[in-house]
Amino acid sequence: MQKECYAWKARLRPGKLEEYKKRHAEIWPEMIDVLREAGIENYTIFESDNELFGYYECEKGVAHAAAVQANSAVVARWNAYMEDVMEMTPDAKTGAQPRLEAVWHLD
Repeated sequence: MQKECYAWKARLRPGKLEEYKKRHAEIWPEMIDVLREAGIENYTIFESDNELFGYYECEKGVAHAAAVQANSAVVARWNAYMEDVMEMTPDAKTGAQPRLEAVWHLD
């Protein structure tokens, strides 16, 4: 199976960039374990003018990654922990970050 890509965006709450960075510098080991179990790799989050853009690759497919995250108590705790620093409306179907549509790709 070819790796699938996933991209999402969100917004930081005003004045919360440093706290956002701090929390990710101290990301819980159990959160990393869930991401790895989900087959997520090459995960990067970018920031510009309080806008966040996340990108990762799913070695086991996007559906598998979404299912693992949706059923994880750790992910639910992490999302609650991050609510005071970022604004994101989850996808109604998956409960995950809203997936951005790819419109162009260079191999």
